[in-house]
Amino acid sequence: MDCKEFEKLIPDYIADRMDYKNLKRFNSHLEYCDECREELTIQFLVTEGIQRLEDGRAFDLQGELEQCMQNRKKKVQFHETFMRVGLVLEIAAVCLLVGSILWILM
Repeated sequence: MDCKEFEKLIPDYIADRMDYKNLKRFNSHLEYCDECREELTIQFLVTEGIQRLEDGRAFDLQGELEQCMQNRKKKVQFHETFMRVGLVLEIAAVCLLVGSILWILM
């Protein structure tokens, strides 16, 4: 995916509406793409800033953006951990099944 494709995903990223696959790719892309990080910052500041001004609330948008990005990274990490645990449980179930079959056959 090129930067233009990633930039189209920014509103979903800000709203936390991305699926795991796109979120993982987007987070990885942000690690090395200054252009997309800058565009994310601009869109976040505009989107959240306007909402805060309308609500009359105080805000630290740069801090909130960094927290948002950390939360999205944690979301990917949690999903990957969950997938690993699932894989281990599947392997254990297969081993138990094979062991049971071998025990019955002996």
